[in-house]
Amino acid sequence: MEPLAARIRPTIIEEVVGQEHLAGSGKPLRVAIEKKHLFSFILWGPPGTGKTTIARIYARALDAELYELSAVSAGKEDIRTIVEGEKKGRLARKAEPFSSQELLIPDKPKVLFLDEIHRFNKSQQDFLLPYVESGKLTLIGATTENPSFEVIPALLSRARVFVLEPLSEESLRAIVSRAGIKLSEDTFAWLLGYANGDARRALGILEGAQALYGKKVTVANLNKALESPHLRYDKKGEEHYDTISAFIKSMRASQPDAAIYYLARMVEAGEDPLFIARRMVVFASEDIGLAQPTALVVANAVFRACETIGYPECSINLAHGVAYLAKAQKDRSSYNALGLAQADVEAFGNLPVPKKIRNAPTKLMKELDYGKGYKKYDEESYLPDKLKKKRYFE
Repeated sequence: MEPLAARIRPTIIEEVVGQEHLAGSGKPLRVAIEKKHLFSFILWGPPGTGKTTIARIYARALDAELYELSAVSAGKEDIRTIVEGEKKGRLARKAEPFSSQELLIPDKPKVLFLDEIHRFNKSQQDFLLPYVESGKLTLIGATTENPSFEVIPALLSRARVFVLEPLSEESLRAIVSRAGIKLSEDTFAWLLGYANGDARRALGILEGAQALYGKKVTVANLNKALESPHLRYDKKGEEHYDTISAFIKSMRASQPDAAIYYLARMVEAGEDPLFIARRMVVFASEDIGLAQPTALVVANAVFRACETIGYPECSINLAHGVAYLAKAQKDRSSYNALGLAQADVEAFGNLPVPKKIRNAPTKLMKELDYGKGYKKYDEESYLPDKLKKKRYFE
């Protein structure tokens, strides 16, 4: 029997619960589906928020051939097999049963749903690019990571990014209710709190409790089900969101004991060491910044060590770096300044650069007073005229 989450999965966009900013009436994805607009896009958001569901609904609405791959295990040969119809490598799993001859039929667009696209390395993404660029493949990428950092610019420029939000308790309640399992209000409240915006997590623990304890699902039974070795509600290892949040917040609070504890949980769970180290590099500038500039040097060194050494030894490098970052003084002034400046860029667009600091490589530009009056050590603000009095950095 299919898992509960699969059995109650929506099949049309009108059935999708949550993500109203994308799937609601008149919203981008809803309109694209209604108008059968074929284009590549990336779904970025936490686990259990509907990325796979939306991809399948989109492909079905456009009557496309949908192929699903996980970037964790897929490679170049899988991509080539889908595009060229060759019997090389592993055949991609299609969303519905099909014969090998179907790969030779060219009359339907081919949509590739690539789960965890951030796991594809640069070489693999470069290989995928020309197929997306030529239209041989329409790509739907799914990721829990910021695509700005994880997807190569050339591929990112050819795909629109849609951000999915954690599901609200109201949306989760509606999804869980579809399962047809009666729950008391206390049990519902516990389940929604535990799920933390992740529908798959809520349905997984609910299904596990029912399988183990029958139709009477209580808070006590849900707690027992969590402890059961027979319950695997987190098959893809996406549990890391809660832990990485606690990890970052512990370093921010200068609590090395807590930070190393959460590091140990991630290491024991087999979390990608580069995922952890990448967060540490960001933290070094975002939270420590100018208070201790060497923090960025240490964080980058830890990332490099994880690249070259790997588990199990690189866990020592991670612990070294975490203790250093947690104990370091904190200063978010440069991070805050960037945010304020970005807000003004968003509000005012590309304001004219003062002429005195413009580049003047030609005679005409010099005649137009580009660079005129420039002094190496100038007390006058170099901000655009409209922002002369602004101060971002405190």
